[in-house]
Amino acid sequence: MVNLSGMQKTLSLEQLSRTFSQGCKPRDRWLIGTEHEKFGFYKSSLKPLSFDGPAGIAQVLQGLMQFGWQGVYENSLPIALIKKGASITLEPGGQLELSGAPLSTIHDTYIETSRHFEELAMINDALNIDFLCMGFQPKWAREDISWMPKARYAVMREYMPKVGLKGLDMMLRTSTIQANLDFESESDMVRKLRIGFFLQPLVTALYAASPFEHGKPTAYLSNRAAAWLDTDADRTGIPACVFEDGFGFEAWTEWVLDVPMYFIMRDGKYIDCAGESFRDFLEGKLPQLFGEYPSIEDWELHTSTVFPDVRLKQYIEMRGAAAGNAAWICALPALWKGLLYDPQAENDIWALVKDWQYDELLVLREQAPETALKTMFRGESVLSLCKTMLDISQAGLERINACDMKGESEVKYLRPLQEVAASGKTRADVWLYHYHHDWQQSVDPLFRL
Repeated sequence: MVNLSGMQKTLSLEQLSRTFSQGCKPRDRWLIGTEHEKFGFYKSSLKPLSFDGPAGIAQVLQGLMQFGWQGVYENSLPIALIKKGASITLEPGGQLELSGAPLSTIHDTYIETSRHFEELAMINDALNIDFLCMGFQPKWAREDISWMPKARYAVMREYMPKVGLKGLDMMLRTSTIQANLDFESESDMVRKLRIGFFLQPLVTALYAASPFEHGKPTAYLSNRAAAWLDTDADRTGIPACVFEDGFGFEAWTEWVLDVPMYFIMRDGKYIDCAGESFRDFLEGKLPQLFGEYPSIEDWELHTSTVFPDVRLKQYIEMRGAAAGNAAWICALPALWKGLLYDPQAENDIWALVKDWQYDELLVLREQAPETALKTMFRGESVLSLCKTMLDISQAGLERINACDMKGESEVKYLRPLQEVAASGKTRADVWLYHYHHDWQQSVDPLFRL
């Protein structure tokens, strides 16, 4: 709330859009961040971890504190950890997420990721638990999964069924990998955002790794991506404004303003505003706080509740990949760095996608979860497009030439993606083969991979 001469004033469009434009930074300051989630389970039963109890999620968080992580609490319960620019948080169904620090190279990402799993392994051994890294929970039903004690999730839990059939599945039964990238200017942001949206279905196809639900095969190779197709269309998917003439920070701000609210915070407590309009809030007409105007903190909270396939913050989030192990985690930022941090590679990938149309992209996004690499686009398979994308990324990483102590470049982190492209088989395809052959139609072996 801005108070001038004793009079309450609302925030301007310029102030709101500055939330995003402040992310511009020169190329020599660009970093890359990586986030990844995984499902915790008890080894003895393969059932999901509860929050409390002697081997629950809370105990995992407490155990990780021995490695220098500091606890974040809500109602005296641990709900997150922070350390040196990184955080460990809980998704609604207890998926444990590492939001890594912004780092200079993918070599650093590999070290960060490896250290995280090493720390977690010590906790796992002590508690007889483990974590499953895949895009959609293959065995558990919604009712099997405990909700984490975060007040924001209670609001979302009530609202999600009103705006889509799969919102609760998305919250409870999906896990992802995400890469976060910097941009230099508004025009740079616009092109990166458009490239990101165009390529998400290709990334979804390469990362397809969730063909099961309730222990049985589904119609999808990426059940995770399929869940997003029916999750609150107002705040997910591909905003049309991104591809309109004149798109920029203010146009993105206008789109976010039109997304219905979830909540606001006052005195450390969430107030349910689900379905209300932030535009009304700007006019002092929010029913829950009639006559009050939002602060910039209210706006920043609201911006955190939009979930498109690519999200603009003060960096760009690439959100199309399903969860996987350390190799798959490092592959995603390597892919995007090669494509978007080398000028020639960015020009090359832009030349590939620049004439793709919004309506075509919507169809591609709907088809990719089902047929993955076999999906056809303009008479060409997604597999063929992925090979081109990977070649461009590899060339970009080679030109960047950031080497580790062994003299190896970041190209090596593309290996899982290149192996899928070479074979034409996703992790989902491989797992389905094993399910029908040596796994005796059981998904339990996935928990031991």
